[in-house]
Amino acid sequence: MFELVKAGGWLMLPIIACSVITLAIVIERFWTLRRRRVVPPQLVVQIWQWIQAGELDDARIRVLRESSPLGRILATGLVNRRSSREVMKETIEETGRRVAHELERFLNTLGTIAAITPLLGLLGTVVGMIQVFSVITAVGVGSPGELAAGISQALITTAAGISVAIPAMIFHRYFRGRVDELVLDMEQEAIKLVEVLKGERVAAPGVKPS
Repeated sequence: MFELVKAGGWLMLPIIACSVITLAIVIERFWTLRRRRVVPPQLVVQIWQWIQAGELDDARIRVLRESSPLGRILATGLVNRRSSREVMKETIEETGRRVAHELERFLNTLGTIAAITPLLGLLGTVVGMIQVFSVITAVGVGSPGELAAGISQALITTAAGISVAIPAMIFHRYFRGRVDELVLDMEQEAIKLVEVLKGERVAAPGVKPS
């Protein structure tokens, strides 16, 4: 492996750096975008139980806000529960936009890596070809060893750039779709909370009215 990196020339260094960053982002996003962490199940039901038991206070709202991204959105709605439906929805939507932006953290970096690593590989190809033609100009085609060095650099950097770009693009698309799903789930849970607090549900969330 070291020999391949050495043969690829100095352009292998930024490509390797991109691969390390990609791996770090993928691991971090898999951990951060777990569904149970972002959208804990039965959270609206728990809030409804607090309301019914008269246990909803500032301390519980504060804990709710710090518990998860969904909890942060629902806590905003609870803080404004005595306001009109429109005001409550606007504050929830504003918080939701900020939360969605935070869920997309590092995805632009991942997309940028997917775009630039093939270009770095292409640049390596160009540099390798320049080296080949320089050798031909200097000593002709009678030095296959010198020619092979330039050709190897061209092929190795191209392969390395594409090898990094493909998984980066795959995970970038995957995490984009993952964020969209989570945002939709949080939106549905926030709507449930608004309906509960504004009296548009006759039963507790998740319970069918008799």
